[in-house]
Amino acid sequence: MKGEVVYLYAFDVANEIHTHMVKDIFADKPVPIEIRTDHTLPKDVPLYKPLSVAPAALAAPLAKQNVRPLIHIYEIGVISISMRVPFEVKSLSDLLPYHKPVLENGQKLEQVARDMCIETCKNMQEAMVQSSVIPEPEAYTVFCLTDIGRTRNVNNWIADNRNSVAELLTESKAGALSDMQVDEVLRITRSYSKNDATVIDWDAALVIDLAGYVDDVLYVLELANLQLEEYRVMDQRLDLYMNRAYEDIKIDKRRLFVGAYSSILRNLRMLRMDVTKLNDEVTHITKFFGDWYLARVYLGARERFYINQWRNSVEERLKQLDDLYNVVHTEVTNNRMVLLEVLIVLFFLIDLIGIFFIKG
Repeated sequence: MKGEVVYLYAFDVANEIHTHMVKDIFADKPVPIEIRTDHTLPKDVPLYKPLSVAPAALAAPLAKQNVRPLIHIYEIGVISISMRVPFEVKSLSDLLPYHKPVLENGQKLEQVARDMCIETCKNMQEAMVQSSVIPEPEAYTVFCLTDIGRTRNVNNWIADNRNSVAELLTESKAGALSDMQVDEVLRITRSYSKNDATVIDWDAALVIDLAGYVDDVLYVLELANLQLEEYRVMDQRLDLYMNRAYEDIKIDKRRLFVGAYSSILRNLRMLRMDVTKLNDEVTHITKFFGDWYLARVYLGARERFYINQWRNSVEERLKQLDDLYNVVHTEVTNNRMVLLEVLIVLFFLIDLIGIFFIKG
């Protein structure tokens, strides 16, 4: 049994990255990613292509194998780093230790990816718009098999090894899973021919292609993983900001001056525009899939990652943000009207006093 383990790490690093301004990363010039598709597809349907650069292999190996990193830079402010490690094992259970990747020098692979992301951001600082503190990445593990022995029918092989596949993807001991859980793990399985199949679970996936080319499916899983990262970050930011905005409004309701709300109103307007724009861009990177099989793989990943639920949560927050904006805007308008009425009465009194003294 031969193949490779691919670790995907998605980092939200900025609101936007001007990819045309990125000159070089780790002394290499990034180029648009190229994905080969072997399935029937319309030639005029575009595929989103981020910048890609492949640094040198890591100095320390993992399981005595070189680790090959790959960096993808997305305009929506995301850096996705993949780490690829080849393997040759006798059974699927031998792959269980790969769920917790630690290099032979003791470093966790996730920390290495984070350090690489920080260095990448330094190299393209001028191209980043509203850069942020590097958060914890959205991590995903993909087990890719290109050789499963003499068997040439992948779907039959999965049926014969369904328990082992489920145990691998859920990091479970042999015989620990119920039949219902095994069915749930294998529920989202996509296959184009007898030579390939993709099983998608929440924390890991199994990609089998006896032709040896898995980059197209990996790219689709990477897109779904970074969407999950973006929606998760957007949801957290909206929660934090709205809680702070509610507190500010409670405090400022004691004040009568228009200026007390102006900063809140301005911040709400800017946040609403930023999140709406980002939500639209994140959605549109998977709007077009010319390869219908890859589209089916993406829909499976979207279902498994609950991306629609995350997007609905963000859109619900946006609606709440609109309501909050309208409340503050109405309050500002009312305060302005009160201030104008007070000024009118004040001018009227001044006029009366002037008339009284003049007559006097």
